[in-house]
Amino acid sequence: MPAPSDAPFEAQLTVENYLHGVRIDSFLVRHFRNYTPYRMQRLVRAGQVRIEGVQAESSSRVYRGQAVHVRLLEPPDHLLPAEPRELEILYEDQWLVVVNKPADLVVHPCGNFSSGSLANALQAHFDRQTQLPGLVRPGIVHRLDRLTSGVMVCPKDHLAHRHLGISWEQGRVSKAYLALVYGEPLEDRGEVGTPIGQWPGGGTIRMSVSTDAIDPRPSRTRYEVLERFQGYSLVRARPLTGRLHQIRVHMASIGHPLLADEFYGPSPVFREADLAHRATQLPSPFFGSGDQLPQTGQSLRKTANVDDEDAEDERETPRLPKADDPLNPLLIDRQALHAEQLQFLHPITLQAMDFRAPLPADMGRVLVALRQTAGPNTPAG
Repeated sequence: MPAPSDAPFEAQLTVENYLHGVRIDSFLVRHFRNYTPYRMQRLVRAGQVRIEGVQAESSSRVYRGQAVHVRLLEPPDHLLPAEPRELEILYEDQWLVVVNKPADLVVHPCGNFSSGSLANALQAHFDRQTQLPGLVRPGIVHRLDRLTSGVMVCPKDHLAHRHLGISWEQGRVSKAYLALVYGEPLEDRGEVGTPIGQWPGGGTIRMSVSTDAIDPRPSRTRYEVLERFQGYSLVRARPLTGRLHQIRVHMASIGHPLLADEFYGPSPVFREADLAHRATQLPSPFFGSGDQLPQTGQSLRKTANVDDEDAEDERETPRLPKADDPLNPLLIDRQALHAEQLQFLHPITLQAMDFRAPLPADMGRVLVALRQTAGPNTPAG
């Protein structure tokens, strides 16, 4: 850990090509993302910023290749509360960190989850690496459902954040998820290409593939069956577009909802007694006209306008612990979905990066039980 210092933090920066011509305060907040433009303007007016050795003014602009020197006399004014938490870090360098996010952890503070997020934990992690708290702010370029586990990458600086964001927008990131679903798809491999929009019932962030869905957008998910059981399957899904709840909606739309999916499945939990059920294909009443409400897993969630297949259900009320039954033990109480793999080009070095997160304990527990109780079916070819 760097030793704390009472002296002002000083930095020498070089203007990047994409920031050519921006005002000095805008340039500075890109590099110090926990500072607001107002705080940076104060530093400029206080004579603490120089461009090519000349004291900057509030209206000064910077141009590619110029040297900018700044003394941070004041602390950040847009700082996430640092909340230490043990994180499973898969990789880290000076530009980014890759973590295996556990289930039941929201990515960023929002709505009823004002603290205890992955971003808060990363802020504490970054603060242990810097001379001044808040010098590095966690970057969020993609998200996972609060109840979805798996691989996430978080950039540390503005340039890595920008380049990763462009990679996502241009579809140059490959993602693979593991899911446990009801029933057995007829084919070992398939693709669902039905557009996804907001569920027409309103009042929730539930999504739909029905013809009366609101604002439907093109959506594509490829899947392959990895293992078959009597009435259940383990599948690997690869979303080729980024839509809210995309994998969950697409699998449910073809009659194979995820286990313990409170929005799109028959039950928000999966218990030991459920292993005896031999589902082949489940009807999904969640994609028809607006007056068709799910009979299970009702939610009071508000509508969210998010274009991300992994966007967390951050506006929901925190769930109460599910009561266990000694005669019918609970196996999993969240959608059986895990972000297994993430592949992308490093935003700075351009090296090919490939990260995998092991199957979490709850999904592993269900898989073992299926192998022992539901019994294997014809192996996927």
